[in-house]
Amino acid sequence: MITTTTSGRVRGRQDNGIAVFKGIPYAQPPQGELRFQLPVPPSPWDGIRDCTEFASAAPQLPAAPGVPPIWQPADGLDCLTLNVWTPDLAGRSPVMVWIHGGLWKLGGTRMPQYEATTLARSGVVVVTVNYRVGFEGFGHLPDTPDNRGLRDQIAALDWVRANIASFGGDPANVTAFGQSAGAASVALLTATGLFHRAIAQSIPAGIRTQAEAAAVTTTIAAAAGVQPTRDALAALPPEAILQVQDMPLRGRDAGLTAFAPVIDGDLVTGPTITANPDVDLVCGYTHDEYLNQGPPLPPDVDLAVVAQAIGLTPQAADDYRRAYPDADLVTTMLSDALVRVPTLEVAEAHAAAGGRTWLYDLAWPGPAGHGVDVPLVFGDPGTRFAARVLGTPTPPGFDDLSARIRRAWTGFAASGDPGWPAYDVADRRTRIWDVPVRDVPDPLAASRRIRFRAE
Repeated sequence: MITTTTSGRVRGRQDNGIAVFKGIPYAQPPQGELRFQLPVPPSPWDGIRDCTEFASAAPQLPAAPGVPPIWQPADGLDCLTLNVWTPDLAGRSPVMVWIHGGLWKLGGTRMPQYEATTLARSGVVVVTVNYRVGFEGFGHLPDTPDNRGLRDQIAALDWVRANIASFGGDPANVTAFGQSAGAASVALLTATGLFHRAIAQSIPAGIRTQAEAAAVTTTIAAAAGVQPTRDALAALPPEAILQVQDMPLRGRDAGLTAFAPVIDGDLVTGPTITANPDVDLVCGYTHDEYLNQGPPLPPDVDLAVVAQAIGLTPQAADDYRRAYPDADLVTTMLSDALVRVPTLEVAEAHAAAGGRTWLYDLAWPGPAGHGVDVPLVFGDPGTRFAARVLGTPTPPGFDDLSARIRRAWTGFAASGDPGWPAYDVADRRTRIWDVPVRDVPDPLAASRRIRFRAE
């Protein structure tokens, strides 16, 4: 099957009743003079471009030991592509644009957990987007644009606006959705006016000042044996930078990633993530966000030390003990700090500013917390990633809960209503995704009081 884009014609294929187009360029490869620069529109082509296979991911290391790499040096830098799943090339369906997560340094649309055939069967056009990650996308350099990965996402959304009608999508009804770093991206990009609704799954903490980002660059450049300049680092192949890009993480206060959006005064204007209240927002978190994010801590760890590490006073440990007497307090405290409270802050600010807001807590249990929403949203428990976050065999109730969440996400994309009461700062009504599903007021009341009081 063939359709036409602003750059030329593309050929896709049929997959279980869904038309799929893979590896469509939305920008030129960011190499040579374009490396570390803003994305540039793709060059037009003659004839019909075959778009039946995923293109390369952005340069990155394997996600974990033993995990197959999704990028290798021979792949180069030709990574600014997207993929489209559509139930009807001649239709005018709601559009959902997926922005993957991965600590701002990992991820790509060729990862099996982002296969969108099941989601598209719900009557939406799904677009998944590759963007530059790690130093290529978020490294700070003098006289060089910051947040190149975010700028890539904007270029992809521009492409969607200009081209999605040719794939049966409605350019006047676009929802951006993403998880983790992708959720933060979605919230930040609500200010662009390029989409109408947003779903942010697990918004993480973390914004860099330019001084902090410059210090990361200095460490990486020194480890690579070059000056911290654009010319010096652009002269290195991507794999040389990858070998040293985690050097800033060494030490007691290492953290999980050296990269994050940088305050540039334009896309990122301050130290906290906010969403434009003119864009309807669904946001939420998994109940045990720290699971699957960081290494397990010893059971006898001093909770006062944990409290200090996450920016609280040592006395906050006692507050957590009183508030959550039956919980794993380390997981609870770190889940709050990394994702739950940052997501709650976005919801609070969005609702207080008059934005239509819905909040959820994905409390369905599993061996992992962070990321368990991904197979539920995409409806696929059969991937390696799903096995890691869900366990094997898949827990009972997956199919029903996944179908309910997909109906909520696609219903929101179609009509602006996910099917549960909106969030406001008086009642704080929150959807609890579990078996059974329920709606409750203010489930993070204790965490909100402890964290917000500390600030």
